[in-house]
Amino acid sequence: MEPTHDEEGRSYRIFWGRIESFRYAGQGVAHMLRTQHNAWIHAAISLAVVGAGLAFGVSRDEWCWLILAMASVWTAESFNTAIEIIVDIASPEWRPAAGRAKDVAAGAVLLCAAGASAIGLIVFLPHGLALLRGA
Repeated sequence: MEPTHDEEGRSYRIFWGRIESFRYAGQGVAHMLRTQHNAWIHAAISLAVVGAGLAFGVSRDEWCWLILAMASVWTAESFNTAIEIIVDIASPEWRPAAGRAKDVAAGAVLLCAAGASAIGLIVFLPHGLALLRGA
């Protein structure tokens, strides 16, 4: 089937191709959630952070920090999952270097999670202390 073009000769398939890329990205996220145990932990913590943010009525600036922290952890976990898959394909048998690559990728997630935890403390600790003082 011949693609439909606009007056400048651009294909309308470009638009539908972009839409299709979102579907593939969604499949990648779904795969990560189905196969990675740590993604379930990230999901639970993300829900807890959103719940706490709503309960404490955090400011817009605080939401920005919390969202950035959660996004960084999810991004690191996504890259970690991709790296693990690629390493498994490249080195189906165990090799020390393959194990180190996976360890470094997992370490990146740990570093992001530590930073996100620090942001969570900075944001939520004052709200929690204010709640305790008021009780």
